[in-house]
Amino acid sequence: MQARNTSPHFLSSVLSWLYRGFDAVATWVTQLSWWKFFLFAILTLMAGAILQEELFSGPAEEEISRAEREAGRRGEAAILIDESGIRFHPRNRPRGAAVPSPVPADPPPVDGAPDAPVTPDAPAAPVPPAPPAPSSTPAVGANGESVHIELPPQIGEELSNAIEAAVEDAAEQKVSRYHKQASTWFMNFVVLFVLALFGTKALVGGKKRAEAQSQMANAAAEREAMQRQLSETKMQMMQAQVEPHFLFNTLASVEHLIQVDPPRASAMQRSLIQYLRAVLPQMRDNAVVTGLGREVDMVTAYLNLLKMRMEERLTVVMEVPDGLRSAAFPPMMLQSMVENAIKHGLECKPEGGTLKIHADVADNKLRVTVTDDGVGFGVVPSDGTGLGLQTIRDRLKLLHGDAGQLHIAANSPSGVIAMIEVPYQLSK
Repeated sequence: MQARNTSPHFLSSVLSWLYRGFDAVATWVTQLSWWKFFLFAILTLMAGAILQEELFSGPAEEEISRAEREAGRRGEAAILIDESGIRFHPRNRPRGAAVPSPVPADPPPVDGAPDAPVTPDAPAAPVPPAPPAPSSTPAVGANGESVHIELPPQIGEELSNAIEAAVEDAAEQKVSRYHKQASTWFMNFVVLFVLALFGTKALVGGKKRAEAQSQMANAAAEREAMQRQLSETKMQMMQAQVEPHFLFNTLASVEHLIQVDPPRASAMQRSLIQYLRAVLPQMRDNAVVTGLGREVDMVTAYLNLLKMRMEERLTVVMEVPDGLRSAAFPPMMLQSMVENAIKHGLECKPEGGTLKIHADVADNKLRVTVTDDGVGFGVVPSDGTGLGLQTIRDRLKLLHGDAGQLHIAANSPSGVIAMIEVPYQLSK
């Protein structure tokens, strides 16, 4: 039962391993450009040809020697050819049976000559020519014994050499056929491997590229979403830091005016309520983009409060067309620019000055300019929070990239010109 459960698991593991291997090879092939793939194919075919030449150029000596030894063993086991003739040994000969050895035949006696010892002094009697010997004398043993066929020595030697040459030729031809088949199979395998890679790149390449592009697009979308969330979080933190620092001073001024000038205190209180009505929804929404008209209303309420404090020392000129009130604009930026102009330019000037807010569209970009004729750059040391203009630049960079710009220049004869430039689009 355990073996039955193990077999499907092993098969699934092998199939999973093969699929992962194929997927890895397909991914690697599809990542190659076509010219790199063709270069790889050419190099693979060249390497296959070199290996084919080295491995299968000719029959190996050990293969020939093995074939010769095997043929010799077969010959010794069945047929033996020597100078005396041909000996055939049956394979089913009883174990231990002796192989009869050839017995040299005595020379035939000469007719009419007595069997007497031959003396050196006696002249040799003429010997008549012997009758020709038979070409073969078969000697067959009983009960499956060896068979010996006598042959003349020269014929036996030539026959033995011819058989050995035939055996060697047969062995060489067999090994040559083996090497030729192995060489053909090896080269066919290399060619089929290259063709399989070509087919994989042509057929699976489109799918792999689509999957890779989809993964890249998803990753880019995720990065963009995370970047957008991070940007919104940073901008909300920056917006939360842009607090109306003048609020406490305004409340103190209202308390003082209640005692000395109640009607003026009442007017300042109404302006403060109007300002808070404009500001509190903006802070509660934490929107990254709002309308220019909403920002102008909030700044107008803020300037009304400042005019009650500075009285005739502050003059405000508002040049915002009604058609641009629906344009999209980053929140709290216009108020930050107005605060900087009042605090660092006009409030510290004894006679005060004029603050001008202008909006227009040029080259499909919305430009909002705040101009003052105060004391100018660097006359009064800054004692603020250090946010100011750098905060505006950072928020513009996060929101619009290089399309959002803050330009600062000196005004003539005195004061500062600050302009925010963003892409022109309608507010949602």
